[in-house]
Amino acid sequence: MTKLSFRIMAEPDWPEVKRIYEEGIATGHGTFESGAAESWQAFIEPKIAACCFVATDETGAMAGWAALSPFSKRKVYAGVGEVALYVAAAQRSRGVGSALMTEMIRRSEEQGFWTLQGVTFPENAASVGLQQKHGFRLVGRRERIGRMPGGPHAGQWRDTVLLERRSKTVGPS
Repeated sequence: MTKLSFRIMAEPDWPEVKRIYEEGIATGHGTFESGAAESWQAFIEPKIAACCFVATDETGAMAGWAALSPFSKRKVYAGVGEVALYVAAAQRSRGVGSALMTEMIRRSEEQGFWTLQGVTFPENAASVGLQQKHGFRLVGRRERIGRMPGGPHAGQWRDTVLLERRSKTVGPS
């Protein structure tokens, strides 16, 4: 396992965050997005800044990042967030995803989040497995919920699976 350090994501991180995100986009199993946001501001603005962070390895290289977005603007859902987590291609299968998820759970609970959700392509077995390893349960499958705008699956209608994790320390018991 790679030894990692975590810190809040900041604007100077944007080029590396974007590069890692684009690696995930290129797989065709990371997101419906066909490209990264055009700017740091466009990327970070809809997210929960306290739950957006990067992981760096012993050399200082960015190994991955995670970000939390609100599920809804409605106050009743203020403690529900959607997780985005991306690992640099060169760092995959080294425990980086698991370390990022552990840190996301810790940070999100500190911010009062009682539910984390992941919306994932079912073909992304690594992501589904990572979420399940960290206590996420499969809630359901949304069939042909969106059409891929580009990449290796361009034009195809794709399913997603919804996984969620309820905190044992925050929110309803």
